[in-house]
Amino acid sequence: MPLRRAVIVPGNGAGNIEHCNWYGWAKKRVNEIPDVSCTLKNMPDPVTARESIWLPFMEKELKCDEETVIIGHSSGAAAAMRYAETHRVFAIILVGAYTSDLGDENERESGYFSRPWEWEMIKTNVKHIIQFGSTDDPFLPWEEQQEVADGLNTALHKYSDRGHFQNTAFPELIDAVKKLKTNS
Repeated sequence: MPLRRAVIVPGNGAGNIEHCNWYGWAKKRVNEIPDVSCTLKNMPDPVTARESIWLPFMEKELKCDEETVIIGHSSGAAAAMRYAETHRVFAIILVGAYTSDLGDENERESGYFSRPWEWEMIKTNVKHIIQFGSTDDPFLPWEEQQEVADGLNTALHKYSDRGHFQNTAFPELIDAVKKLKTNS
């Protein structure tokens, strides 16, 4: 199946995501790629980002399927990985991905980190896995980002100066989506 859709799943606490970080900017740029549409919606339960709420929303409202690349940032990356354990999708692009609740009560309540990651299921269900991470991320230890890269055999784009990818533009992300479209 070809790539037809991109869905941006934000980090928790993002508020109006159209105006947060690079999300709105990326939606506009992805929509300029021929035959690809981008969906960006405010998520339910935006602060805790519970798996039990976000994954059904991703399936029913955001329509993540075999023609979709899920672009997940931070908590959205955790959601993308858990979604891909049980659903086939064209690709996932993980931005600031991590593997534990980081000792944070809110992260623990989200539900994503209550069990081991099913790396093999994700790799079976997803054709392409791309990851963006930065060693200077103030929230995520590099070891956890590397654990995702190792577990999923990702195409890892490693930086040392991007922090938690909270800038307003992200051209490398658009290049990655364009490359996926070309190869679909």
